[in-house]
Amino acid sequence: MKNALMLSGLFAGLSSLPATAQEGLETIGKPTDGALGFQPAATELAEGIHMLDNLILVIITVICVFVAGLLLYAIVRYNRRANPEAASFTHHTPIEIAWTVIPILILVFIGSFSLPELFRQQEIPEGDVTIKVTGYQWYWGYEYVDHEFGFESFLLPKEDLAEYGYAEDEYLLATDTAVVVPVGKTIVMQVTAADVIHSWTIPSFGVKQDGIPGRLAELWFKPTQEGVYFGQCSELCGKDHAYMPITVKVVSEEAYEEWLKGAIEEYAGTPQSYQVASN
Repeated sequence: MKNALMLSGLFAGLSSLPATAQEGLETIGKPTDGALGFQPAATELAEGIHMLDNLILVIITVICVFVAGLLLYAIVRYNRRANPEAASFTHHTPIEIAWTVIPILILVFIGSFSLPELFRQQEIPEGDVTIKVTGYQWYWGYEYVDHEFGFESFLLPKEDLAEYGYAEDEYLLATDTAVVVPVGKTIVMQVTAADVIHSWTIPSFGVKQDGIPGRLAELWFKPTQEGVYFGQCSELCGKDHAYMPITVKVVSEEAYEEWLKGAIEEYAGTPQSYQVASN
């Protein structure tokens, strides 16, 4: 029964024209061989995370260089040859105060930047588009809450990549049916799961939220650039954990409205094949 439901969902995805909505879109958010750093930031949340990471990198680099310098100085200045008679004192109050107060000030400084970023992620604004995402073993289900329709999204087989407009290196990233959202609009994702814990994440958006059975969590993002973005389940959820990718297409508002009309016509009122547990 489970296999029949999955096959029926896969067939529906393969035959869906409105869900493509990708002509002319650039693939932006995906892993790149040999690259360093983050994927390109496509939301203000991601830009804030990148800024915070760069700031902390500078701080820890300065600390590492300073500590290494102190070690080198101590080795040269206080080795047995240069300093045959070691000092006998055990305390130095000014130094002890300094190595207590300075780290506190550094942590407060970091916190003054990191806490606002954390609060910005956790304070969910009113969404222009609300989508409920449910994690299953091993695929995703999406419901456009405001328009009362939904669909399921499965890993796209390698032999079908070209047909759907994806490159060969996007295998394990591309799905048969993608989430489509308008650029410049606030998107609220309601995240849950039907069987075990899954995690919905898009690195270029700077979002990651665990989906827990019986609970409804939320995340939000506001994409600033049209394109195709990829993510994957980021919580170990069973043997096919590596085969439940996420594809999000950010399109213009006009293209979104056109896609929405076709999607409502195709999906609205179609029963969804929910699966409570997996063997």
